[in-house]
Amino acid sequence: MKSLAMTLDLVDDPEVIAKYKAYHREVWPEVISGLHSIGVARMKIFLLGTRMFMYLEVPDEFDLATDFQAYTDSSPRAKEWDELMRNFQSQAPEAKEGEWWAGMEEVFDIDWF
Repeated sequence: MKSLAMTLDLVDDPEVIAKYKAYHREVWPEVISGLHSIGVARMKIFLLGTRMFMYLEVPDEFDLATDFQAYTDSSPRAKEWDELMRNFQSQAPEAKEGEWWAGMEEVFDIDWF
C-alpha cells in the first residue's frame, strides 16, 4: 500500500462550503463502491478555510493519472458526483496545468526513522 496526498480549494463562499460538507455527510453509495473498485482502501478529506487536503491509501501499483479515470467510468452516478463536486471546487494555485486535485510532495514519514 502507498499513501497519496492531494490538495484543492473550495469556492470562497460560506454557503458553498456548507453545501459541500453536507454532500460529504451523505455520499452516494455509487461513489464509495466506485472508489473501492479502483483500489482505494482509505480516503480522508480535511478542510481549513477553503483549502482541502485529501489522504488516500491505494495499492502500490496504483497510478492516479490513469486509475482515477476508472472511478469516474465505474458508474454514471460516480461521474455525476465528480462533475457536481467541481461546482464547489477550484484548483489550488500550485496545481499543474490540467491537474484538478494537485499532488503533494511527501516530506516526512515517522516510519522513515
